[in-house]
Amino acid sequence: MQTVILAGGMGTRLKEETEYIPKPLVKIGPRPIIWHIMKRYANYGFKDFVISLGYKGELIKEYFANYDIMNSDISIKLGGHNDIDDHKYIKKLGRHDESVDWNLILSNTGLDTLKGARLKRIEKYIRGDLFMATYGDGVSDVNIEELVSYHKSHGKIATLTGVFSPSRFGVLETKNNFVTRFMEKPSEIGALVNGGYFVFHRKIFDYLSADENCDLEFGTLEKLASENELMVYRHRGNWYSMDTIRDVEYLNKLWQQKKAFWEN
Repeated sequence: MQTVILAGGMGTRLKEETEYIPKPLVKIGPRPIIWHIMKRYANYGFKDFVISLGYKGELIKEYFANYDIMNSDISIKLGGHNDIDDHKYIKKLGRHDESVDWNLILSNTGLDTLKGARLKRIEKYIRGDLFMATYGDGVSDVNIEELVSYHKSHGKIATLTGVFSPSRFGVLETKNNFVTRFMEKPSEIGALVNGGYFVFHRKIFDYLSADENCDLEFGTLEKLASENELMVYRHRGNWYSMDTIRDVEYLNKLWQQKKAFWEN
């Protein structure tokens, strides 16, 4: 089963980073967040990806096109004794990351295109009846295998993963002005929200348009919900969306402290 990564947004709330690189290439530890997201799927055996590109998409292409070279020891021969030999030869000596064996399709889906249209524009690359999709800026410890099984069990067109959005601030429990408990960024605060990590039947393409103003959440998912074709997979584990520089710092702090929940 293929997984679509929606990686075309401009990430305007993260302009400290996205002025120079697309949001999915912002790093958590030594790797960009899109790598962490894809690794989660690959850990469950889902290694076929279609990446929907937009803002600075050429940099995402460059990252994956040069992935083997950048993650290998190499030898390079420069120059030569005649015109035929006068170019460089590169030989890989050994990979640093032997665990990555993914298949990728990278598709330009427009600079200002909304997510629904991005999905529609990669329809031609989807092979089977079912496929998965997610955003290029959210990490989670969701069980992908259970998510897919849940989708297959109900037979509807779409499943989204519902999460309890973590608070951006610490929460205090008090009694008589004494703090009885302090929780830093508790995970279950407020209502269930859309955390992405979708499973779709290809019938969803009938609800989408290639027009750049076709959205996914507003319009498409609303229509599916009105027709009882949208189900929620409740995930009570960890989930976090990288929207601001503070989020980048927080996720990197988890990585440095070896508390990166999405790695488990």
